[in-house]
Amino acid sequence: MAIGAALLAGPATGLAQQAQPQPDPGGVTVQLNDNTAYDLGLVNKYVHGDSNVALAQCPGGEGLKAPASTTFSSPVLSIGKYDYGPLIGVPANVSAEVELKKGTAPGSYPLTVNCNGKSYTATFSVPARQVSAVPSGSAHAGDGSMAS
Repeated sequence: MAIGAALLAGPATGLAQQAQPQPDPGGVTVQLNDNTAYDLGLVNKYVHGDSNVALAQCPGGEGLKAPASTTFSSPVLSIGKYDYGPLIGVPANVSAEVELKKGTAPGSYPLTVNCNGKSYTATFSVPARQVSAVPSGSAHAGDGSMAS
């Protein structure tokens, strides 16, 4: 992830420049997912079929950790396992595993972090699901159906 941070530190171009969350003057940030060195455009986008994580930078905890009272909420996400510690290469000191609630339509939704008694919100997008089933009778890579 350090490579991803180095890439983003270079000349700003459309996607990378727009994708990064803007920090609150008090140092608080909130976002869904984070860009990686090999996959840009993940910030504030739900990724179907992959693990997704809520991230926030919330000062006021012990050492580099966020306060244990820090929580995430969203009307369309189920929020699970929290980790109250800094992450390498990601501007966050609290994270939580999230899953999209069944029946959520594509669109934009809020992700809120409650940090030190105040709420901070980012908006993330949920894209339409891609077709995941291969039509019956179609060729499959490696199954020999295309051999002559």
